Amino acid sequence: MTQSEKAGTTRPMETGTVTLSTHEADRFLAAHPDIEAVQYLISDVNGVLRGKWAPVESLPKAFEAGINFPLSLFGLDVWGREVMETGMHMETGDEDGFCFASPGSVRVVPWAEHPTAQVILSMHTETGEPFYGDPRLCLERTAERMAAAGLTAVCAFELEFYLLDPKEMPSDDGTPAPVLNGDAGPDRQNMYALSDLSHFQSLFSDIRAFGMAQGLPIDTVVSEAAPGQFEVNLKHRADPLAAADDAIMLKRLIRELARKHGLTATFMAKPFVDWPGNGMHVHASVVDRNGDNIFADSETGEKKLQAAIAGLLAHMSDCTLPFVSTWNGFRRLQPGSYAPTSASWGLNNRSVAVRVPASSPEATRIEHRISGADANPYLVLAAILAAMMEGMETDMVPPAPIEGNAYDEPAPELPATMPDAIRAFARSAFTARAFGTEFRDMYAKIKEAEAAAFLAEITPLERSTYL
Repeated sequence: MTQSEKAGTTRPMETGTVTLSTHEADRFLAAHPDIEAVQYLISDVNGVLRGKWAPVESLPKAFEAGINFPLSLFGLDVWGREVMETGMHMETGDEDGFCFASPGSVRVVPWAEHPTAQVILSMHTETGEPFYGDPRLCLERTAERMAAAGLTAVCAFELEFYLLDPKEMPSDDGTPAPVLNGDAGPDRQNMYALSDLSHFQSLFSDIRAFGMAQGLPIDTVVSEAAPGQFEVNLKHRADPLAAADDAIMLKRLIRELARKHGLTATFMAKPFVDWPGNGMHVHASVVDRNGDNIFADSETGEKKLQAAIAGLLAHMSDCTLPFVSTWNGFRRLQPGSYAPTSASWGLNNRSVAVRVPASSPEATRIEHRISGADANPYLVLAAILAAMMEGMETDMVPPAPIEGNAYDEPAPELPATMPDAIRAFARSAFTARAFGTEFRDMYAKIKEAEAAAFLAEITPLERSTYL
């Protein structure tokens, strides 16, 4: 008798597009008979993981009948509050959807005190159709569009973050205290410092070991430009959904392990005025049915690469909102900060928005450098791949690449504030095509509510200046 038969699961809906199988759950439970509980995880539009904890007996149900969550989970703002303007809450009866386990996402939780598993979920309607508000399913639609053309995106994320010392009191204005190497002072830049990595060796050793236990393809770890700032890079995946899942799970892993080491990890885009912000860079190439990088083709590769870049540049302003999804994130986009302020591209140039890194021909790829580390990886990657596809489908041609400092060269400026980015996103025909009109309108309403809350706030600077 399987675990699903023991649990007596039933399916309360039509099959729709959902494949019903408990095989993965049964194999996992057979391999891990000590598991006591399951953590169900689903990313809201802000990239915040929400979910519930449940007994292990429920795991087969996540594959077969679905785990109930309200559809309105995707109508929440960054604080987790209902945004009534979305029309997704009490006026609909706050109806449930059914969340199914994403294939391959069942993992152990190695930092848990008791044997625990975790599963990434995707939301479906009562009839089994993918729900328009789920960011993961937005990316899945884009990946399916590429697959229909015989193409697959090969992607990887790079995530920057700060380690903070929760025992240190914040400054008078609330600025937190970054952790410091015992030999370093607070007013120093020590890029790629091995001493900083050594100082926190036990934490980063756990990140790598626990990441391996969860199947995360962790690559390099580096000390970044500011005190207490680090970057963890992930290896490429020939599966966009898996790559975005990796980014979501890596952020969770880093936060949890930092807490166990008595620290706080933050992916806030710009926590310090005088130090660089945290970015989330995305590397992407495209392979054909044979697994060959189309950007490396000796005859057509350069044209396809430039068309993909042109698509990214053409739609960059319209998609700035999912790339820079928080009020604070726009503080990161400053001249000279290595965070781009214009729709620009270049070869082996870190001052641009879209960089073609130096590499062997077979590794030719695009590095997208706009997103803050607090953005939703599913939405970021969906926007990037959709723009690349439109560029290639219409044979778009980019302007000449920028050489030298992109901040000194003329290029279309990106929206400089959250309200500007919201307007560009909400009015865009491209974002309607990339995300669907329903998602575009819902996301814009959520971000409008967030922007209104920040605009209504009276800051300490205003009081210290005018009171």
